[in-house]
Amino acid sequence: MNVGKPFSYGKIFVIGSGFFALMLIWTFYNAYMPLILGEYIESRAIRGAIMGLDNLLAVLLIPVIGAWSDRMNTKIGNRLPFLVVGMPVAALFFMLIPYGAAATLWILLVVDIIFLLAMTIYRAPVIALMPDHTPSEKRSTANGVINFMGGVGAIVALFGLSTLYGIDRTYPFLVAGLLLFLAFIMLYFTVDRHPPYAGNTEDELEETQAAKSFFHGLSQLKKPEFRGHLFILIAIFIYFIGYTGIEALFTVYAVEHLRMEESAAGFTLGFFSLAFVLFAIPAGLLGSKRGKAPMMLLGLIFLPIIFVTIPFLPYLQEFVPSLNQTLLLQITLFIGGIAWAFINVQAYPLVADLGGKSKIGFFTGLYYLFSMASAIIAPGILGLLMDLFTHPSLFYGAAVSFVVAFYFLRKGSRMILWKSAESIKVS
Repeated sequence: MNVGKPFSYGKIFVIGSGFFALMLIWTFYNAYMPLILGEYIESRAIRGAIMGLDNLLAVLLIPVIGAWSDRMNTKIGNRLPFLVVGMPVAALFFMLIPYGAAATLWILLVVDIIFLLAMTIYRAPVIALMPDHTPSEKRSTANGVINFMGGVGAIVALFGLSTLYGIDRTYPFLVAGLLLFLAFIMLYFTVDRHPPYAGNTEDELEETQAAKSFFHGLSQLKKPEFRGHLFILIAIFIYFIGYTGIEALFTVYAVEHLRMEESAAGFTLGFFSLAFVLFAIPAGLLGSKRGKAPMMLLGLIFLPIIFVTIPFLPYLQEFVPSLNQTLLLQITLFIGGIAWAFINVQAYPLVADLGGKSKIGFFTGLYYLFSMASAIIAPGILGLLMDLFTHPSLFYGAAVSFVVAFYFLRKGSRMILWKSAESIKVS
């Protein structure tokens, strides 16, 4: 029992600063790395495959590192050694990315791989700091703080760092790297060496859940009673292909097809993230009132319609010359972000509810398995569509993924409702 142990929201905000820096860097990296790679690699499929590398490393290595940090015992505790190595190295090599890009492709790739490995080293331990410092009854609130700061980090990356990118390409990398290093300093001097609520927090890490679920989870899903559950998980896998592909390749479309400035492309994408953050809570409340699956289905109807309209926006300017194409695209993406909030806010709670209280951990692992697996392959798949056809196929491919996901989610949720009704009749 940890009754009477100290708890500090101040420490939670400091831990949140680590997640802020994490999301700041990942969001900026996902938006601009494909453009930097484009200086050497024409193929969008190859660029997309490289962009999926961080998710592959996450699935393969983070569970091992998370478990290792659970067992490690040093003078500075079990999490901080990974932060001491990972955060400064990640900060340094992130700052080196534009300089590597100015040299050769191979130097850029070496810098990129070291950066990705360093991020992988500290990601699980920094996330585990929250449950280490928080009693179980306060973890939902603390997690809300952490995720809010992560959302702010994503918005700052696409609005603030994109503006800096337009001034000088090295500036946002330097600023983000320094912010990551500052977060490390704050964490090092603030968090407890031996936190009061530390235990085995491995099961609370999404990548660990994904790895643990792989073989056991897939074998369980073959059973007839899990057919509806499987369809819902397939829906999540498929629509994350569309979302992750847009996230990684939108700036490529905007710069190469619309001839937009690189900084303006990232800034424009920020409106999608901004809408998601603003409407996440209202979407959650509507899901609680109207049902999670119905709200997701509503979002899966509207988002593909919005994506399909995007390639046609430039033609509107021919009929109405006074229209500002960039502003129109920003408004459209903002509306798309609202639809994405209806989908994504409900997804994890829906999956967690599938097996009842006794199987929350099991279905949590399956959720992260299916969502992260799609993030590995999505940029490469949609990049290949752009190579084979044209840039607008990015949005058509994403729209198709959401339409197919609608079918599987609707079918899966209906099967589960039918089985629930049958079990009630039997009882």
